[in-house]
Amino acid sequence: MGETSGYQLGVIGALALSVASSVAIVICNKALMSNLGFPFATTLTSWHLMVTFCALHVAQRFNVFETKSIEMKTVVFFGILNGVSIGLLNLSLGFNSIGFYQMTKLAIIPFTVLLETIFLKKQFSQKIKLSLFVLLLGVGIASITDLQLNFVGSVLSLLAIATTCVGQILTNTIQKRLNVTSTQLLYHSAPFQAAILFVSGPVVDQCLTKQNVFAHKYTPVVLAFIILSCLISVSVNFSTFLVIGKTSPVTYQVLGHLKTCLVLGFGYTLLHDPFTERNILGILVAIFGMGLYSYFCTHENKKKQNSDLLTSSQIKERETTPLLLVHHQDKDNHEVKKSNGIINKDSLV
Repeated sequence: MGETSGYQLGVIGALALSVASSVAIVICNKALMSNLGFPFATTLTSWHLMVTFCALHVAQRFNVFETKSIEMKTVVFFGILNGVSIGLLNLSLGFNSIGFYQMTKLAIIPFTVLLETIFLKKQFSQKIKLSLFVLLLGVGIASITDLQLNFVGSVLSLLAIATTCVGQILTNTIQKRLNVTSTQLLYHSAPFQAAILFVSGPVVDQCLTKQNVFAHKYTPVVLAFIILSCLISVSVNFSTFLVIGKTSPVTYQVLGHLKTCLVLGFGYTLLHDPFTERNILGILVAIFGMGLYSYFCTHENKKKQNSDLLTSSQIKERETTPLLLVHHQDKDNHEVKKSNGIINKDSLV
């Protein structure tokens, strides 16, 4: 029971850290990009990952965590895949309307469920699927405004969905299969994610903004917000790997939509963004769906734990019961043979 309580506290802590850091970095980046005119999102992400790796390297030097060797081919593939998925998501936002981009993000959950069902043979109950549908419906109502389709944007969105889903599923499976922590996996993969984005970031940003990131005027205020964003990103990247490792890619996506609702709420209260009754209705429906998902997941996990305990107790009974039966059977046979006067050497133990 103590281990279970500790695990649950760890999950709650990871979820809280992920929500708090993500909302903080969104507000920081919104100020940096909208108010200070720094629109280079992909390049900024590469700087985030570089700072994250440096922070983890310093922590490793001070023995905060132990490194564990991971096959280089796995780390390189994983790092490049995650870097490409970030670039594709940014390109999708650039070539699509806001509404279609939100649809792309919503499609990640059902696509992840489909991939895990087909390739990992994972089963999702009807209650879980219903709660996910309610959640997605609420986020859709709250955030989707217009749907403008174009061929290039649609292809980029499909590629972004596929790479994001595979990357998040791999985050979970690699940690469990290789028995590595979220910190160890992030430490090994961050340099490759940063490298792919550092090379492609300026090109992607040039394509989207028609501006050169290296020609931008870096005022002290802009530099201060960039540094703050990079520092917050260490917590964001760490909590992302932590949440996916402790829960599942689907749960992480559910958490991501909660963040969307919180960002909308903070935008209205703190930044005075325009807000409608539709936004409020969507947020309430999404929170209700997230509550259903959390309840059904907790209920099914408890049922699974009880089933595992029952199974283990049955195995122990099978291991001990035959010995008792043999002992009683030998004793009964001994009494029968003694009464018949046919005691032999085999019955005298």
